[in-house]
Amino acid sequence: MRARFDHLVCWVSDQLRALEFYEQVVGLPGVRGEEFREGKASFPSVRVSDDSILDLMAYEASRGVDEGTGVKGSAGHPVNHFCLSVDREEFGELQVRLKTHGVPITGNGTNSFGARGIAPEAIYFSDPDGNVIEVRYYE
Repeated sequence: MRARFDHLVCWVSDQLRALEFYEQVVGLPGVRGEEFREGKASFPSVRVSDDSILDLMAYEASRGVDEGTGVKGSAGHPVNHFCLSVDREEFGELQVRLKTHGVPITGNGTNSFGARGIAPEAIYFSDPDGNVIEVRYYE
């Protein structure tokens, strides 16, 4: 089987603030932002690639998640971090946006292994809700 990553749910306290962060700071385009603002969608998302998104889900919605997944205790379960890969130019542009928006880079990595092999450089930072994001590039 060859699978593709479809989506990841990030628990957030303020969905609009999270949407703004991922759009303006990280640089990912919003999905269903207007529908969410108009009350027509229960959560907004941001597009990572043609076939994957991050869903920005309110903590309050976690009450019904155990029933949906069938796994007791899965609601609001934290993830250590998720990683995005970009090209080298976008990597530099992201660092400028982080600095401009006052978002500290909390960690750095070199020559770390990932889905496409060894990445020469990576940075870590968190969103306003403490979700840790790693961003790296490959040669």
